[in-house]
Amino acid sequence: MTRFNHTRGPLIVGIGGTTRAGSSTERALRIALSGAESAGARTHLFGGAFLHSLPHYAPESATLTREQRELIEAVREADAVIIATPGYHGGVSGLVKNALDTLEALRTDERPYLDGRAVGCIVTAYGWQATGSVLGSLRSIIHALRGWPTPLGAGINTLETRFETEDTCSDPKAAEQLATVGTQAATFALAFGARRPSAPAPLDEQENAAARPLRAANVLSLAN
Repeated sequence: MTRFNHTRGPLIVGIGGTTRAGSSTERALRIALSGAESAGARTHLFGGAFLHSLPHYAPESATLTREQRELIEAVREADAVIIATPGYHGGVSGLVKNALDTLEALRTDERPYLDGRAVGCIVTAYGWQATGSVLGSLRSIIHALRGWPTPLGAGINTLETRFETEDTCSDPKAAEQLATVGTQAATFALAFGARRPSAPAPLDEQENAAARPLRAANVLSLAN
């Protein structure tokens, strides 16, 4: 089981983007990850270019590519996840859904799929119609993967909001929403991590602890 590391901070994995470099979806995700970093988290981004390199998920295939293994191992180690998708014709993009389907490899883990992880949800769309419906759909997918969607999900209307660079957003309120998604993911990662069992003590410490009652008994017998 992945165990929370109090000295390094929780690991938040971001998954999202499109086939277009510098997409609004990926830039929105970067702002959310920055919010997580401001709350003390470490982050790792799987953007559109990486997602585009993943082969189509095929459950009958026993062979995984290097990219598939990289994604699976990162999510396995993650304390929380943030997912960003464009709204395409009222649904989650195939690019993002394929990445989530790839996580089927986690089904036999002690924490299967996204179990025990907070999951931030972000949807971008050219207009308001798709943002709400796709956000609801994305949350349903997260529930199916046993994840815990954060209370706030961000829906960004790119008809009104622009991301001119990787770290700028034309709408301060939208930027605040995205950062809050990241902050909530980090906060819940801290809470979930604190409740996980601690790693076993080293063997020498266990042996010393076991010997303490015996040494105490010997001291008492000598005193008598």
